[in-house]
Parts: sequence; C-alpha cells; structure tokens
Amino acid sequence: MRKLNTIVVFCGSSLGFHPIYKEAAIALGNYFVKHQIGLVYGGGKIGMMGVLSSTILEQNGEVIGVIPKLLEKEEVIHTDVEEMIVCKTMSERKVLMSKLVDGYITLPGGFGTLDELFEALTLSQLQIEQKPIGLLNVNGFFDAILLQLDKMVAESYLKQANRNMLLVADSVTALMDQMHNYVAPEISPIIHKVVS
Repeated sequence: MRKLNTIVVFCGSSLGFHPIYKEAAIALGNYFVKHQIGLVYGGGKIGMMGVLSSTILEQNGEVIGVIPKLLEKEEVIHTDVEEMIVCKTMSERKVLMSKLVDGYITLPGGFGTLDELFEALTLSQLQIEQKPIGLLNVNGFFDAILLQLDKMVAESYLKQANRNMLLVADSVTALMDQMHNYVAPEISPIIHKVVS
C-alpha cells in the first residue's frame, strides 16, 4: 500500500449551486484528518478551497497554502493557514506544489482546476512523476471530461495506459483506496530521432 503523507487538492474558488460539492470537500477534509494526511492547496479562504482547508484546520490538521503574489489579497487568502508560501507566478506555484506532495486530487472547479489536473497528468505521461492522480467525480461533475478522454483514446490521441493513470471515483473512500493502491504503469518513453 502506497503511503500518502501529503496530497495537493485542486478545486474551485466557488462552491457551485449544489450543496453536494461542499459536502464532498468536507468529507475529503475529514478523511485527511482521520488518516493524518497533510493538505497542500491554493491558499484561498473562499469556495471549495476555503471549505476544505477550514475543515482540516478546525481539527488541527496540517495545511500548507501555495498562492501566487497576484492572488495574495485580503479577501482571498486564508489567514488561518500558518504555512503560506507566496510565489511569483502560477507556473511556479505548480512546481512548488509538485515538490511537496505524494499525490494529487481534483474536486469540482473551473479553468484553473482543470489546468492543474492536466499538468499533473502530463507530468505522469512523460514519466517526470509517478504519483497517483485522483478525480472525485461528485454529482457526475466530470462526466463530460471523462467522455472526452475516452474519445481521445478512440481516435488514437491518447494511449489507454495513460488514460488509466487518472483514478476516478464518486466517493472519498473509494477514491482514496485507489490512490493508496496505485501502481504507476510501465510506459515506454517517447523518443524522437534527430535528423541531421
């Protein structure tokens, strides 16, 4: 079983319309506290980010925020997070996060959330990292994206082995079971011949 000491969670700065999303963030936070998993996240106090981090902080769990300078505003930053890393750019934030964690989880969110998810998948595809990448598909939120990935496999733009790197479940426990049991696939690296 894979030991997961610290996980980064990508999620939105909105809560969405349906309370099930907030409930999922709380459930994940409670799981982290119970199993002594530290959270690394975007450093915000609003939306899904705020609910998740506050759930953990209220139970004295470990939370590390990583926030770019442009978002370091009073209405955004979670002032209760003691370990807050302020970086220069969004790109630097992703690099810092990847160095701090043993795995990735994505909850519902917008453009930024998807950007972070697909960067993690790309790093795994290129075998730069071999960490578990989980998607908590609450309320079928990511169904259309999963269909798109299947279309990419069907049309030979994505290998099935790479598609399988994305672990998907609709409950926290089921997803975490997959994360703990993840074995990175043996994928042959892409080699380009240099034409002289």
